[in-house]
Amino acid sequence: MPEHVGSLLGLICLFQIKHMFADFYLQTPKMLSGRGEYFHAGRAQHAGVHALGSILAFVIMGAPVGFILIVCALEWIAHFNIDYGKACYSEKKCLSPNMATFWRAMGTDQALHQLTYLAMAAAWVYFVAV
Repeated sequence: MPEHVGSLLGLICLFQIKHMFADFYLQTPKMLSGRGEYFHAGRAQHAGVHALGSILAFVIMGAPVGFILIVCALEWIAHFNIDYGKACYSEKKCLSPNMATFWRAMGTDQALHQLTYLAMAAAWVYFVAV
């Protein structure tokens, strides 16, 4: 396997591990409550946990500081707004885990986050790894 392909897969793997912990293990009650409110401190903290995890992933991969700060700030904005959109939709539809629509909303949310990671990895390949 070419070295750049292995490095790219390594970065994506780091994003997957980070996402699992940030989205499913590290959310506090404050992060989970009141999510339909746009300027929600808990959602900002949750997006911050994601950005910090991505900073760590990029540091492990040896990315330059300026690149890390720009890409992770953009990730924070994307994650904050993706979660806001899901929260608004879920509240509007009164979704609960026993509803198929809940899982479609969850799947859409997760897919959007994964597409964000692919964009971040593509930026790393384009600006750093080449």
